Amino acid sequence: MTDRAAPMSRPITGVLFALVGFVVFSSHDVLIKSLGGSYEVFQIVFFSVLFSFVPMTLIMATDRTEASFIPHKPLYLLLRTCTVIIGMICGFYAFTVLTLAEAYALLFASPLLITALSVPFLGEKVGKRRWAAVVLGLIGVMIVLRPGLQPLSLGHAAGLAAAVANSIGAIVVRKVGREERSQTLILFPMVAVLLIMAVVLPGTYKPMPILDVGTLALMGLLLIGGQMMVLNAYRNAPAALIAPMQYSQIIWAALFGFVFFAEIPDMWVAIGSLLIISSGVFVVWRESSGSNSTRTPVTRTRSFRIGVPWLSAKPAEKHPEA
Repeated sequence: MTDRAAPMSRPITGVLFALVGFVVFSSHDVLIKSLGGSYEVFQIVFFSVLFSFVPMTLIMATDRTEASFIPHKPLYLLLRTCTVIIGMICGFYAFTVLTLAEAYALLFASPLLITALSVPFLGEKVGKRRWAAVVLGLIGVMIVLRPGLQPLSLGHAAGLAAAVANSIGAIVVRKVGREERSQTLILFPMVAVLLIMAVVLPGTYKPMPILDVGTLALMGLLLIGGQMMVLNAYRNAPAALIAPMQYSQIIWAALFGFVFFAEIPDMWVAIGSLLIISSGVFVVWRESSGSNSTRTPVTRTRSFRIGVPWLSAKPAEKHPEA
């Protein structure tokens, strides 16, 4: 059964799950920023993944599917793992040094990049209107960055790198999703992140008070909780309704940034974010309208989260170009 045939009799339930899930994600990112002033990003990444690893493993253990965890496409899985590692390190760093609104604006370029990358790598047919939306969204990114008018920091570069990594990772999952188990696509990157961070950690580790350890544990639980909320949202409502709602995180970012960090986005960040949101929502709507995408690579990407997202691995239907 495809996303178009997903249960649609409870759209309000799906919307509520989505709204709560995306607020939970934004709260997770607030905690990243709150710890960023005290610890290196490698330490934050390691412990946040560590604390989410056990509940994630328990959730995956409930799947009674008799199948091996041995990957069928190891090179693609390696690429997917690399994108997760880069996406996490760069994304977490962007949250620690940029305003929340800026970081989200850059990270949410992912849907636009996925649309562009889907042409050469998935054989997607993208029509003029979606290409126009992609160009408009990338103009929004340039407005946020304003190269030449303000110094571009390592944080801006990290945000863009995370967006690119997340986009490539999503394309890989859509490419091999019908052959690889979702658990394989999730478990291998998580283990790799833990192993690599464990190697780096001795040179960057700083002792933590119990309160900060609790904050990291809460981050792990928020990541799992948010993913489960979004997963249930897609089970109760169509992708066309749920997918655009992830852009509500930019609104929460601006609100949380103001409340907790006294951040006030300037006019250019607001304008650029509006262009990115508008373009992304249009791309999602065109994909979900029933005859505009061959593989729907954006709407089938459950969440453009840094880290280890729950991604759809269902086969796509063929539709005409739009």
